[in-house]
Amino acid sequence: MRQIFLLLLVSWVMARTAPAAEPAVSGRVLKVLPLLLNLQGHDALSPSLFERDAYQNYLRQHTNEISTVRYDVLWKASGAAATNLTVRLELRAVATDGRPVLKNLETNAPPTGYFGRWISFNLAGNDYRNLGTVVAWRATVRSGDRLLGAQQSFLW
Repeated sequence: MRQIFLLLLVSWVMARTAPAAEPAVSGRVLKVLPLLLNLQGHDALSPSLFERDAYQNYLRQHTNEISTVRYDVLWKASGAAATNLTVRLELRAVATDGRPVLKNLETNAPPTGYFGRWISFNLAGNDYRNLGTVVAWRATVRSGDRLLGAQQSFLW
């Protein structure tokens, strides 16, 4: 009986003094918005969502008025060890000569709040002209080498 009591006492002391486990890091990509920007850097002519969609359609038809493609990524990550976070955008495109092109854009990111955070990736100038037509994209949130969350286009 005394040995059982001693064993229970030691187990209780060890459980109380054991270091608390850190909450696991979790994250995900909530939304990705690919937007075409005109020569002045605008994605719409007025702050209306309907107007933005109509102007995006106009820019798709008049490609000589496009200066930049911007990908806005809404993501979130939480956990005590949410350090060394990166948000990566991977693009698959077809160059003008028909060859496939892969492009990766990446940025370091601080931990987010409850609602997430927007990060923008811009393809402008020679990068935009040399890439060709983007046919698929994938946005990921990583902690070091560990994938926390991803969202991809239909053709990925």
